[in-house]
Amino acid sequence: MTMAYILVVNPDILSATGMDFNALFTATALSAAIATIAMAFLANYPFALAPGMGLNAFFAFTVVIGMGYSWEFALTAILIEGIIFLLLTFFNVREALVNSIPLNIKHAVSVGIGLFIALIGFKNAKIVTAYESTLVTLGDLGSPGVLLALVGLVITGILLAKKVKGALLIGIVATTAIGIPLGITPMPSQIISAPPSLAPIFFKFDFSQIFSLDMLIVVFTFLFVDLFDTLGTLVGVASKADMLDKDGKLPKAKQALFADAIGTTVGACLGTSTVTTYVESASGVAEGGRTGLTALTSGVLFALSLFLAPLFLIVPSEATAPVLILVGLFMMTPITKIDLEDYTEAIPAFLTIVMMPFTFSIAEGIVFGIMSYVFLKLFTGKGKDVSIIMYALTGIFILKHFVEKLI
Repeated sequence: MTMAYILVVNPDILSATGMDFNALFTATALSAAIATIAMAFLANYPFALAPGMGLNAFFAFTVVIGMGYSWEFALTAILIEGIIFLLLTFFNVREALVNSIPLNIKHAVSVGIGLFIALIGFKNAKIVTAYESTLVTLGDLGSPGVLLALVGLVITGILLAKKVKGALLIGIVATTAIGIPLGITPMPSQIISAPPSLAPIFFKFDFSQIFSLDMLIVVFTFLFVDLFDTLGTLVGVASKADMLDKDGKLPKAKQALFADAIGTTVGACLGTSTVTTYVESASGVAEGGRTGLTALTSGVLFALSLFLAPLFLIVPSEATAPVLILVGLFMMTPITKIDLEDYTEAIPAFLTIVMMPFTFSIAEGIVFGIMSYVFLKLFTGKGKDVSIIMYALTGIFILKHFVEKLI
C-alpha cells in the first residue's frame, strides 16, 4: 500500500510528454507486477519494484521537454538500458559492485534511506514544506491534510507500540477512512473497471537516433541513476532485514539484479520509464517479510490493481505518509553497527547518510560516501584497504559529472 501512489504519480509525470495517461496507468501496474513477481521467483527476496521516481522525472522533464526529444526516443533509451543491465548482470558486473561496497557504507545506506523516505513522508503530508531562505520549514499544522497525516501517525504509532500485526496496513486503512468526512478521501464512483488499453504506448520505439551522442548521454544517465538507486535500495533494505552475510555481501544479489533488469526491459516495451527496486520495500520487511512470498503478494496486488483502480486511487498521500515516516525509524537500526571511531570509516558513512535526504537522491548519497571513502583511505596511507572496483567507481563518478555538463 505504501507504493500505491506510484500508480497515479507515474502516469501524471510521464503524461506531461504527451503520453496517454490511462495507458500509462496500465503500464505502471503491469510492469510493477511482472518485475516484483520476477523478484519473488528468481531471488526469493521481499523486494517490490515499480517505475522509479526521479527516473520518470528525468524521462519527462529533461529528455523530452528539456532536450526536445520524443517520448519514443526516451523509451528507446530505457530499452537499451535494460538490455545493457541484463548483460552486466549476466557477467556478474552488477553483483561485484554490490559486494565491493564497504560494510560500514552498506549500513549507512540503510540509515540514509530511512531519513530519505521519512522526508518523503513529511513532504507528501505537507508537514514539511519548501521555504526560500531556509530551504525547508514546518507546514501549516492547522490544514486538514496535515492534521489527517498527524492523526494517522499517532494511530499507526499506537498500533506498533501495541505490537498489532499488520499495524502499517491498518493505519493506512484507518487514516483513509477518517479522511472521508474531512473531504480529503474521495468516494470511488465504482469499484471494478477494465484495465485501460496499452495500445497508445505499447512497443513505441524510435531507433532512428540510436547511435547519436545524445542517445549515449541519456542512456548513460539512466544507467548511472538506476544502478546506484537499485544498489542502494537492495543493500539498505537487506541490511535492515539482516540478509547480508558475515562479510557484508548480499546472497543471490545476481538474481535480484536480474529481476530489476527484466523489469526495466519489459517496462520499456509496455511504455513506461525505468523500473527499479523501491525503498518502500522496507514496509514489508518491517512487517516481518523475509522471503519472496512478500514480493509475490505485492506483485499480485499490483496485478489486481489493474481491475480495482477506482478503489486503489482513493488512498490519499496523507494516509501513506505516516507509514513512510515510521519506516524511516525502522531503517535507522543499523546505525549501531557503524564504526564511528575510525574517521576514514565514519566520515564516508556520515556523508552517505546525510546526503541522501539533503540531495533527495539515494544515488548521490552513495556517490559522496564512496568517493570520500576512497580519498580518505588513499591520503591517510590506507589505500590498500580499497578495492580496485571502488577506485574504478570513483573514476566513473568523476566522469559522470563531466558528462552531465554536456546535457
